[in-house]
Amino acid sequence: MAKHIPLNVLDHVSVSEGQTVSEAIEQSIEAAQLLDKLGFKRLWFGEHHNMINLASAANSILIAQAAMVTEKIRVGSGGIMLPNFAPLQVAENFGTLAQMFPNRIDLGLGRAQGTDARTAQLLIRSGSDPQSFANSIYDLTGWFSDEGLAHSVPVTSNVGTGTNVPIWVLGSSMNGASIAGQLGLPFSVASHFTPDNYREKIDLYRSTFKSTAPTAQIEEPYVMAGINVLVAPTDEEAQRLWTTTQQFLLDAQTGKQQLLQPPVDPEEIGTEQERALIESMFSNKAVGSPETVRKKLEEFTEYSGADELIVVTYTYDPEDRKRSMELLAELWF
Repeated sequence: MAKHIPLNVLDHVSVSEGQTVSEAIEQSIEAAQLLDKLGFKRLWFGEHHNMINLASAANSILIAQAAMVTEKIRVGSGGIMLPNFAPLQVAENFGTLAQMFPNRIDLGLGRAQGTDARTAQLLIRSGSDPQSFANSIYDLTGWFSDEGLAHSVPVTSNVGTGTNVPIWVLGSSMNGASIAGQLGLPFSVASHFTPDNYREKIDLYRSTFKSTAPTAQIEEPYVMAGINVLVAPTDEEAQRLWTTTQQFLLDAQTGKQQLLQPPVDPEEIGTEQERALIESMFSNKAVGSPETVRKKLEEFTEYSGADELIVVTYTYDPEDRKRSMELLAELWF
């Protein structure tokens, strides 16, 4: 049997037609408890703004709630979009989480803003250029250190001191891969929605990795790769359930704001050209029966050379998502 590396889940707290935001959050927290029991290593919450179909805007709050009702699974951000926050605020939030839930909190940091330009202007707190991003991470590592002081200014986060919260760099570009490598931090490549050249990004990360960087938290390169996953008893059922994701992606491309829609026949979604575009953008996927998904994940693991996988699953019915996770655990663990 091929090597089965650790498996993780990225949750954007999707909101389906006929569902309230409150219900979507409740379903997400229930899913966290299920993932904990099934043996998944990490549950990360994304950050998105100005989207009516995703409720993961304040992910540090979701992390706290999920950690509170689980026992073993690591809970973190996938990610905190650092330009939207003052770095000290992040240090205080995640330092507090680490004090409440020792050795269970991850801090994934992204350089994108998780939203449109207009909304970003209402959120922006720190620079998104590579140097500003790296400088902010440099201060964060100081705030989480045993000394608890930022590297650039003599300011302490207090609650973060000595927590040594693991920091990951999230990236969908060559810049992100290079930053992660030069900082000596683990790299989570966004291959689930930017599949082009993802292996080259991983290679660049490994080639630029510096274990001697003052920000380094690991001695060797370490990669997590994202992939879209949906498991059902048969290939046919999985493909039909996948049409909810296809509709969601088409809406994102066309700027249409609507909640997650029920499954439909594939030919009902957009034009043939639009369907081809969606499939090319989300070509890194494992959708099908347990056997189909197992083979695809093993192939993806081998080709990517990843140390861990993180999966993204959208379904109209939350029960279908939970079933997908149960089937995924059965075929992988």
